[in-house]
Amino acid sequence: MKNSTFIQLAGILGGLAVGIGAFGAHGLQPLLEATGRSETFETAVKYHFYHTLAILILGIWHGFQPERKWLKASIWSFFIGILIFSGSLYILSLSGITWLGAITPFGGVAFIIGWIFIVFAAKS
Repeated sequence: MKNSTFIQLAGILGGLAVGIGAFGAHGLQPLLEATGRSETFETAVKYHFYHTLAILILGIWHGFQPERKWLKASIWSFFIGILIFSGSLYILSLSGITWLGAITPFGGVAFIIGWIFIVFAAKS
């Protein structure tokens, strides 16, 4: 894949993070406060944003050094982490389905693996 694809992915994920965060802060605030899940929702949005910015930076780096194969692995790991970690927390916050908390750590592991892949990319 080209680095522009990764930059576009970051743009989409960033836009979603802003939209979801704003909707949570305004449209869902009464529900989140009533269920005591405001902090959980905010955590999901923060990690969504952090890793979207990482994907953007890695996409730019990939444009300069496409031979560093670990960059792609890191980007995809962060993407999977956003889907599982933030996604499960979003759903948990809105639905109260508590068993989703059991899969959230898998997203966290994907984030950690993505950061480790950056180490490998820098060494290759």
